[in-house]
Amino acid sequence: MAIDHIDLARLDLNLLVALDALLQERSVTRAAARIGIGQSAMSASLARLRRLFDDELFTRAPDGMRPTPRALALAEPLRGVLRGVQDLVHREGSFDPRTIERTFTVSLPDSLEILLGPRLIAYLRAEAPGIRLLLRSVEAVRILDELDADRVDLALGFFSRGQVHHKQRLLYRDSYVVLFNAALVGLEAPIGLEDYLRFPHVLTSLRETAHGVVDDALALIGRSRVLAVTTPRFLVVPFLVQASPVIATMHARLATVFAGSLGLSTSPVPVDLDEVSISMLWHASYDRDPAHRWLRDLLVRLAGEEAMLLPMGSPRPE
Repeated sequence: MAIDHIDLARLDLNLLVALDALLQERSVTRAAARIGIGQSAMSASLARLRRLFDDELFTRAPDGMRPTPRALALAEPLRGVLRGVQDLVHREGSFDPRTIERTFTVSLPDSLEILLGPRLIAYLRAEAPGIRLLLRSVEAVRILDELDADRVDLALGFFSRGQVHHKQRLLYRDSYVVLFNAALVGLEAPIGLEDYLRFPHVLTSLRETAHGVVDDALALIGRSRVLAVTTPRFLVVPFLVQASPVIATMHARLATVFAGSLGLSTSPVPVDLDEVSISMLWHASYDRDPAHRWLRDLLVRLAGEEAMLLPMGSPRPE
């Protein structure tokens, strides 16, 4: 049979990946976790699959999702197709980081550029000198479109959403600390809540809003803080804190670096804040790309080593 290229061009291969995961897991939640997407994205993929095959494919059952006869008939041919595609595009043996010539466009906030950039560049120059990085600021509202348009190879930061064709991997978890100039504010760690609220705050916000996680936490206990300045740039914060009687609540890893470099102090935050997960996000089309995967593995390793290099006694994510 001749290949109908026009008909095949209408098919999203990621739908077949989603169907295979659903057949394996018999659960939208577990299937979503299996391929690294959100539950809502997997539900949307299931709806599209039902339209594509004109069949319910899965029905609810006491023990999970029960595949229809049509879905069961698709299972083995589907696995064969996916294995064939994987074998076609997966060529690990030809990858050598010492000889590859490639440019990666990476979107990330300046906080991660400060934490990971120096050691990443040093490693690449020593072990993969042909790999070049084009670093760009990450824009949360546009990053999925940037990945889909192949304008960005990899994004680093805090991501809470994605589609079936976006993959996500945890880099590390971080807590928060207070960063301050002890000489200017006359405080020492640990800072109590009243002192914490007595001084104006510096807020870093990538969403262009004068409201953050601290404000949400304070609202739960009926309190509020005064903001002196809001900025989208993490790099400027320690210099504001160093020069003025203000305080900042920052991710612990970054605050520890600034405190050690500029003679500032840190303290636990006197209000409950959840840890933050810092992840990598990329388009599924690069999931098995050998060079792309090598870079992702390298970033995970460097993030883990960076945590081990924090000074003794500094706050660490669990």
